[in-house]
Amino acid sequence: MNLLAWIVLGIVAGAIAKAIYPGRQGGGILSTMILGIIGAFVGGSIMTFVQTGTLALASTTFSLPGLFVAVIGAIVAIFLWGLVTRGNAV
Repeated sequence: MNLLAWIVLGIVAGAIAKAIYPGRQGGGILSTMILGIIGAFVGGSIMTFVQTGTLALASTTFSLPGLFVAVIGAIVAIFLWGLVTRGNAV
């Protein structure tokens, strides 16, 4: 997948995940894009594990099912980020 497709998938998946996940997540467009791209990798890796039983770093494709998997991965990434930064609340 080319860079422009990664950016578009990242923005869309990150924005949908932030809208679905309860609570407030800070950050602007760049953090949303990075969250979506990380979500694509997390979701792709989870789907590879579910389908094949092997753990591998994989990404999703730029399609409707790929977007769904990227959103699920981004929600998982938001949850994990919340666990890491929970003790650092100001």
